[in-house]
Amino acid sequence: MGQPGGERRTGRHDDRTGRPSPGAGRPGSAPPPGPAEAWPRRLVCVRAFVRALPVLLVVAGILYDCFTPAEFTAAPFFTAAPLVAAPLSSPRGTVLAGALAVGAVLTVHLLLGVVLHVDVVTEVVTVATAAVLAVLINVVVRRGDERLASVREIAEFAQRAVLPEPEARIAGLEVAARYEAAQEDAFIGGDLYAVQDSPHGVRLVVGDVRGKGMTAVAAVATVVGAFREAAEQEATLQGVAGRLERALTRAGSRRDGVEAAEGFTTAVLAEIPRGEGVVRVVNRGHPPPLLLGPDGTLAVLSAETFALPLGLSELGGPCAPTVQHRFPRGATLLLHTDGLSEARDPRGEFYDPAAWLAGRVFPGPDALPAALFEAVCRHTGGALTDDLALLAVRRP
Repeated sequence: MGQPGGERRTGRHDDRTGRPSPGAGRPGSAPPPGPAEAWPRRLVCVRAFVRALPVLLVVAGILYDCFTPAEFTAAPFFTAAPLVAAPLSSPRGTVLAGALAVGAVLTVHLLLGVVLHVDVVTEVVTVATAAVLAVLINVVVRRGDERLASVREIAEFAQRAVLPEPEARIAGLEVAARYEAAQEDAFIGGDLYAVQDSPHGVRLVVGDVRGKGMTAVAAVATVVGAFREAAEQEATLQGVAGRLERALTRAGSRRDGVEAAEGFTTAVLAEIPRGEGVVRVVNRGHPPPLLLGPDGTLAVLSAETFALPLGLSELGGPCAPTVQHRFPRGATLLLHTDGLSEARDPRGEFYDPAAWLAGRVFPGPDALPAALFEAVCRHTGGALTDDLALLAVRRP
């Protein structure tokens, strides 16, 4: 098996103009700041404003009472201060906000000489009642947050058990991975990756399960579990793909409805034999891997023929061949899901990872997924609509 003609090699260039990029070939060259970097700074400012809001409300109430006629009341400002602090602050902060509001009401009217007026007494009682209610609300909110944090921690451990982080070095290869779930507060979704050292070399899989939610997570667990067993036992990558197919078929037979009839998984499997300087690839309907050379040249490891995803082989079509490519020292192999290649900008244009990567050199495989994620966030404006899995392997 030789090197296919479907590979695309490109040199150093700028993404927008096609001209040489001044920093494209320098190791560790940083991309310009964008939404992904600006968002944390904006979040810090918003949090600071929210924490200061109870004090600002009290100050606004004092100014309102001092500069308006006597028949006007600032009770809404003083009442709102502890109630705003209740869901956002600690118990101590909520108590302090309530005490500050009550103290401000008394101080203002003491200075104005109308402390014992019936309207003033009513205002003080109203603010004090709101302060007590705020403390009770804070207690309820904190208990709910503690329960939610416990549930999230358990869910994180369970999900990480399904999709653990690979070791940084496996059989002499440097490995780095990154996973970003599109669903908020989720750690994994329908994408998957796995790396397994085997008697046949280091074997890898990256895939994308059809569907969302717990059904997709269950399919991810099925594929990853079957891969780890098959990678040790099967002599060929096609054999590994066959085992994954059968595992998905068995899992699908236990489900009813659309998921049983239409469930499938796109996947690309790779094998890096020890000491041969090659990588073998089997592609089942998945975006092709990218091979980034040590000098910044890029090769797209396209499949010779299109093969159906895992779970759809009964529909016929050509068998996925095992294609061999050169994998020289210093090169980095990148496997990714369509959350990268199908990410859209506000105008609806797809992100092209090959165009962005061409001509760039990274100091190590861990820098590649991080830089790619930042780049795709800039392309989309900071929002991901699909899960994203990146797996980078480098021959040092």
